[in-house]
Order: sequence, then structure tokens, then C-alpha cells
Amino acid sequence: MNIAFEKPSLFQRVKPIFSGFDGPLLVGLVLLSIAGLVTMYSVGFDHGTRFVDHGRNMLLAGLVLFIVAQIPPQRLMTLAVPLYTIGLTLLVITAIFGLTKKGATRWLDLSVTVIQPSEILKIATPLMLAWWFQRREGQLQVPDFVVALVLLALPVALIVKQPDLGTALLVLSTGLYVMFFAGLSWRLIGPLLLAAAVAIIALVVTGDRICQPDVEWPLLRGYQKNRVCTLLDPTSDPLGKGFHIIQGMIAIGSGGIDGKGFMKGTQTHLEFIPERTTDFVFAAFAEEFGLIGCLALLAVFLFLIFRGLVIASDAPTVFTRLLAGSITLSLFTYAFVNMGMVSGILPVVGVPLPFISYGGTAMITLGLSLGMLMSIAKSRRLVQS
Repeated sequence: MNIAFEKPSLFQRVKPIFSGFDGPLLVGLVLLSIAGLVTMYSVGFDHGTRFVDHGRNMLLAGLVLFIVAQIPPQRLMTLAVPLYTIGLTLLVITAIFGLTKKGATRWLDLSVTVIQPSEILKIATPLMLAWWFQRREGQLQVPDFVVALVLLALPVALIVKQPDLGTALLVLSTGLYVMFFAGLSWRLIGPLLLAAAVAIIALVVTGDRICQPDVEWPLLRGYQKNRVCTLLDPTSDPLGKGFHIIQGMIAIGSGGIDGKGFMKGTQTHLEFIPERTTDFVFAAFAEEFGLIGCLALLAVFLFLIFRGLVIASDAPTVFTRLLAGSITLSLFTYAFVNMGMVSGILPVVGVPLPFISYGGTAMITLGLSLGMLMSIAKSRRLVQS
């Protein structure tokens, strides 16, 4: 008896590639992308090719997201150790042979291109820690968290040494999020939060004394001390170190309730806002779209964060749950730190606003991390179907 097997059509073969994507997550990403393009057109139309380049970077990030979303979480887990090892090795090589610009050794010349290895660790560190806790599932003890802390401390220490405090804080936060979701006891978290609160209060109270030029701060470089002191009192150097913060706050305040209108921001287009297409793009956005626009942007970020946490809670394994949770809260960290530093409540550390700020490397890293989140969501939906 002859049995004929029907050859699947091209549509049937391609359909799995485009199916299973999380709809709400895609909607949130599209909304943020539109906001980013509109903002970049306004602030960057007279800034060379910034708008075109921003659109290109978004397309590349979207392509990266689409490709990574096709990789099953089990395969992502196998990449954790190699990616972490490569990233750590590149950081060591950068410390020895890296390029130094403006006093910072953060870049590595590969002849073909110049890379910033610390960007790799934004992805590799949470991957590695999630892999570690997956291996220790069901038998977690205090020593397991100590090992995780060492795995986290190594890249953070190397990045701080470059120095690159902004990236170090982002890598540190992603690792701590993984440890938190893995079950780190509040008895350990509580004292750390209390110590941080006491340190901040002490800093504010003693700011006038410890910010004197002849006072050196341990572990921090001079420019890092200046950033913190400028945050405490921007008016101490309004035309120098405090200029960024003051102009950012002026732009945000001048936007009022409904903003000055698209492409009508005077602080922006008269070039009073430094780095208006990168770190301080939120100030330009607030000036043109006002409080209403800022609340709408915050609503989209909160929606994305909520959706990411839902995906994390539905994830089937320890690895996917920890990775999804860390990626989601890292998005919160990016947005909170950027908006905080532009608003004058946090030091200026050079953290971009996701999808809104100009920056190729940061955009690709964002596409990679959200691609992994989509992969986790996609694998779960395909299993349920």
C-alpha cells in the first residue's frame, strides 16, 4: 500500500516563525518606537543624520529582536556560560590594551570595528546568574547566593575600574534582580536598603562640608564626586557642572501641562539643552509634550513592565522566570535613572532612555534583551497551543 505524504506549503513552513509573539508586548514596543521617532525628528532634524540613524538603529534592533525570539529558551541557557566568559575576558583585555578616551578605558579596537565589551555584560550577567540558579534548583543555600554575588561582582568591578559608573550600576541592578527573584531573603535586603537610606541622608546633611575641593572621596574619581555634589546644589556652578541639570529642569518646567507643541520647544531648538538627542532627550520631550505627554510615556513604560512581569510569572522554568524578571526590571531601571537624572533627583550617569534616546549600541542591546523576553513568551504560548 502506497502512502503519500503531502509536502507542506511555504506558508505552513514559515507560519511558526511569525506565530506565538506576545501581542501586548509588541503593542507596547510599537508605541515606544513611535514616541522615539517623533521625538528624535523634533530634536534631531537639524542635528546631522540623527533622525535617519535613529530609525536605522530601531530597524536593526527590531531585526535582532525577531531573530532572538526564534531561539528557544533552552538554547539561550546554553549560551550563558560562553557569553559570560567571553564578556569577562574582553573586559580584562580592555583593561590592558583598551582605547582610552577622556580618561576612560572602555573600548577595544578589533581592527574591523571598535566595541565596548561592557555592553555584552548587560546581557551575559543575568543570563549567567539565571543559569546558575537553574542548576541549583531545589537545593538553594546561602553559599549559592555567595557564588552568585561573586559572579556579579567580577564584571561590575572591572567596569567600575574603566571607569564607567553608569554601565556598572546597570549590570549590578540586573544581577541583583535575578538574585531577588531567586529568593534572596528580605533579612539581607532590608539592612542594605536601610544602609543606603542612611548614606543618602548623611550625604545630604553633610554635603556642604564633603563637597569642598580639598576633600577626597574614597573609591570615586574626581568627576564622579563632582556629579554627586552638583546634584546636591546645581546652582553652585550654573555655567559649568550644574548647567546640564539646570537646563533640563527649566525645559521640563517650561512644558507646563500640555507642552509647547511639536517642534516648538525653545530650550531644545535654541540649544540650551546639552545632549538633547541622547541623555537629556526626556527634557526635550517634556518641553514639547508637557505633563500630559510625560504621563502618557510613563504609562507605556509601566504597561511594558507589567506585561514583562506577567510573562515572568507564567514562565515554566527557573531560568526563564529569573531571566524574564531581570530583563523587565532592567527596563524600569533604564527609564527611572534617565528620567531621574534629567529631573535633578539622581546624578548624571549617562543612561539612555529606552527607544527615545539616540544610540546604536544601546538600541541593539535593548533589542537583544527584549528578544529574549519575547522568546520566553513565545515558547510558553506555543506550548499552550
